[in-house]
Amino acid sequence: MRKVVFNQKGGVGKSTITCNLAGISARQGKRTLVVDLDPQGNSTHYLMGDTEAERTLADFFDQTINFRLNSLATREFVSATPFDNLWMLPSSAQLEEMQNRLESRYKIFKLREALDELDADFEHIYIDTPPALNFYTRSALIAADACLIPFDCDDFSRRALYTLLENVAEIRADHNRALNVEGIIVNQFQARATLPQKVVQELVDEELPVLTPYLSASVRIRESHECCKPMIFFDPRHKLTQEFSELHKAIWG
Repeated sequence: MRKVVFNQKGGVGKSTITCNLAGISARQGKRTLVVDLDPQGNSTHYLMGDTEAERTLADFFDQTINFRLNSLATREFVSATPFDNLWMLPSSAQLEEMQNRLESRYKIFKLREALDELDADFEHIYIDTPPALNFYTRSALIAADACLIPFDCDDFSRRALYTLLENVAEIRADHNRALNVEGIIVNQFQARATLPQKVVQELVDEELPVLTPYLSASVRIRESHECCKPMIFFDPRHKLTQEFSELHKAIWG
């Protein structure tokens, strides 16, 4: 099962949510893969620290452009992380400069084909995306079974959400009938503040698929970024870790 974490707005916690849900999957014994399509590479750094991958997604996409008879299998681009049961297809800054060539050569389905190859190797696959509707996010939405939408609690995010849902619906209609918006993940929620409560309640009232629990704001998550350890490995008893675990259960059952 492949889940894409997507929002066109930056700073909403895509990489944090991706890596922490993946960490819980791995901790539960599921063979888990994280695909980092964002050239910024935040998920790659969160899970691999300063370890340099032998091959990255830039190498994979370069291979699709420069076809060779001795092309490497997709699994050759997968890197181990320090955590049991957790692997990744790492990002690279080179993804940014490759984007126009990939788009012009219509390589939009190559990620889906690659993950088809890996389905037998991994039980849970998470795809992290850039904060834009570009070649990489379209590739991810075409390749995924379900879409998770991080949401920070302000009015700008609420307004942008409707456009995002329309874009996902268009890709589903044109390229991936199986794609399902599984839910909206409320991030950095401040339970005692009036505005977050109001904005989230409006989404609930509109019968949008808002998932629970909401993820609390905490400085501890930034500390886990610095240590390059998802919360389940960094501070398993923390309130936010328990919220991630409950959210994981709501998503996977």
